[in-house]
Order: sequence, then C-alpha cells, then structure tokens
Amino acid sequence: MSSQTTDVHAADAEHGEHDSMTKGRIWKVFFILLAITCVEFFIALYLAPHFGISAHWINPIYIVLTLFKAFYIVAYFMHLKFEKIGLMIAIIVPILFIIGLILVLTNESHYWIDLRR
Repeated sequence: MSSQTTDVHAADAEHGEHDSMTKGRIWKVFFILLAITCVEFFIALYLAPHFGISAHWINPIYIVLTLFKAFYIVAYFMHLKFEKIGLMIAIIVPILFIIGLILVLTNESHYWIDLRR
C-alpha cells in the first residue's frame, strides 16, 4: 500500500467517514427492524383475525410501522444519518411533499367515490 493511500484512509478515519457503522450498530438496527416486523406479523396473523379489528384501525398502524422501518433502513443502511444536513434536506423535503400529495389525493379520491353514491 502506498503512503498516499494510507494518508487518505487516515484522513477518512479522522473525519469519521467509515467508522459510523460498527457491527454492533448493524445488529442493533437489525433487531429493531426484526421487532417491528414481528409486531406487524402479530397484528396481521393474530389480532386482526381473532379480534376482528377493522382495516380502518390496522392500516394506519401498518403505515406508521413501515415508516419506522423505512427510517432505519434509509438512516443506517443507506448512511443518510451520517450525511451532511444539506443532502438530508434535499432528500427528505421531496419525500415529505410526495407523502403530502398521496394524502391529498387519497382524500380527493374518497370525495369522488362519495359523489357517485
């Protein structure tokens, strides 16, 4: 290995570029994702059929749990948590607008369905 290569790796280590995801953190995020998935399966396979919970209650719960999983995947495995704030804003703001658009269009579709009745 040349001295330039080791200098680059040393500079990366000083700035914390590659030391952000340790094996312990990866396992921690894995178990968090596993727990959320187990909760989703428990709701789908046990609570919903045995207690007859309506989809109006279960769907928002699934959406929130899925958003938590998406956060952990994007933040840790796509390394967004360790990026600069400008890049984070450039990615998060359009996603928020898309979510808002989906909510508005969903509300509008219910309006048109109610008009047909």
